[in-house]
Amino acid sequence: MNTNKIIFLSSALGSLLLSACASFTQNPATPSAKADEWNVRSVQHGKASWYSIKTNRGTRTASGERLENNAYTAAHKTLPMGTKVRVTNLSNGKSEILRVTDRGPFTKGRIIDVTIGSAQRLDFYSRGVTAVKVEVLHKKLSAAEMKKLAKN
Repeated sequence: MNTNKIIFLSSALGSLLLSACASFTQNPATPSAKADEWNVRSVQHGKASWYSIKTNRGTRTASGERLENNAYTAAHKTLPMGTKVRVTNLSNGKSEILRVTDRGPFTKGRIIDVTIGSAQRLDFYSRGVTAVKVEVLHKKLSAAEMKKLAKN
């Protein structure tokens, strides 16, 4: 193998290793961390606030699930329970994919409530309210899933 090929292959391998170490603005531990897995159905702009077990006066949500302060969940007035949404803090660009498990917010002018943990990760906990973009998501279908749907 000549020297140019070796240099090219080592630089390509180095680039791959560096890109594998790149950080996410969203917690990569969440199953929804890969942005290319999702299609955007609709977009809403407005204000987000946060809530917690204390402000919710308990641990039950409208879906019947237990509210956890650090969960990747949110409350929305109209979206179906279980809907995935990408919430982006417009003041800093940080975003997270959350699942709707509750109803709210019940304050005029707000479109979504996120858990206190999400507010901390999105970096608006201390302000309490921030301008956000809410993207309603649905999972992209694989080629095999598309074929299966086409047969039916």
